Amino acid sequence: MTGSGAAGKRGQTLVEFSVVALLTVLMLLFVVEVSRMVLVYTTVANAARAGVRYAIVHGNTRSPGSTVDSASGPAGNPSQVLTVVNNFASAGLLTTSRLVVNITYPDASNAPGKRVSITVVYPYDPLTTYFSHTLRLGSAAQGIIVF
Repeated sequence: MTGSGAAGKRGQTLVEFSVVALLTVLMLLFVVEVSRMVLVYTTVANAARAGVRYAIVHGNTRSPGSTVDSASGPAGNPSQVLTVVNNFASAGLLTTSRLVVNITYPDASNAPGKRVSITVVYPYDPLTTYFSHTLRLGSAAQGIIVF
């Protein structure tokens, strides 16, 4: 009789270990997934901020053109600002072809004192494909042109 009691306790330990191990692995996967999501979101938010920073110091006092020091805007999605946003996002390991960037000048001008607004959206695809829904992470930034 004493032998069967010890075997039962070993089986109980095996069951408890398997439950705890499963929960630990699930928790670790959750932490990795949420960490990736936060990384992507902060990269998107910082890319929008970097684009606004570039646009507010490259207003109409700069000469027009397509170089780095040229004036940006007020046309829709000026190429210089798009390049800054894409470069910042690619440094954060995002696929820039999947970025949706919208650059607007609400006051229809890039003169000092006028506003510039940038919205960046990125479709986040999770590591696990258990959920088929794709989450779209986005951020907006706005600034006032100073030069």
